[in-house]
Amino acid sequence: MHHKPEPLAYSVADAVRVSSLCKSQIYNLIREGRLESRKLGRRTLIPAASLRALIEGAS
Repeated sequence: MHHKPEPLAYSVADAVRVSSLCKSQIYNLIREGRLESRKLGRRTLIPAASLRALIEGAS
């Protein structure tokens, strides 16, 4: 049985889907420095570890 590997990072749309936060909340958290992000070209990626830490209360 194969399992799907966990993503290293999420797009903003995927972060919204997996976290149940809205898009504006995601961008506010990035702006406040509470959620890490990386720009790759025009895409904003959110490291999965950063999103997990935020949701689990470590951030």
